[in-house]
This record gives sequence, C-alpha cells and structure tokens, in this order.
Amino acid sequence: EHYKDLKSKSFYPTLIDYITSGPVVWEGVGVVASARKLIGSTNPLQAEPGTIRGDLAVQTGRYSDNENVGRNVVHGSDSPENGKRETALWFKEGELCEWTPAQAPWLME
Repeated sequence: EHYKDLKSKSFYPTLIDYITSGPVVWEGVGVVASARKLIGSTNPLQAEPGTIRGDLAVQTGRYSDNENVGRNVVHGSDSPENGKRETALWFKEGELCEWTPAQAPWLME
C-alpha cells in the first residue's frame, strides 16, 4: 500500500523487502522539508555529498530502467499528508511514543 504507485516497476519486490526491514519516524514543524534536505535525492546517483543518500546509499545498477532506488538507505515522505498516511500504514494507535528532548526548552518557543 505504501508504494502502490510503484507496483509496476521492476524493483518493486525488492523495495518492499527493503522498506520493511526497520522503521523510524520523525515528527515536527517543517520536518518534511528538513528531512528531505538531510536525506538527499531519491536516486542515490543524484544525491548530494553530505546527505544520507549521498554518503551512504548503495547504487546497485540492477535496474534496466536506470532508476536505482532499490536500496537508497532511507525513506522520506514527500508531504505532511503523505507522512501521516504512511505512518498510519506502519504503526497502530499507541505504538508511537511521545518524547521531548532535554534541550527542547532552549531550542523551541
């Protein structure tokens, strides 16, 4: 369901295996834009150095469609709405914990 728009792609089965290997969720004001800068371009070959994908992604070259997105290290939602939808696909009510970092009062008003 998460990647239903990619179901016709040749890399779909391995993408599903990979994305189900371990979740992490970031939340907060402006988190989508901030996270996408930190994560880098979806295609690891186009990701800037210093981003997670630019420094750590694996380009396997296995795909004839040259998309190379099968093992791009991390998923990032493209909008807050999709972030909510995608989080609901992976986590049940009560599975996400609330956490306030100790430095929060010094960083946010």
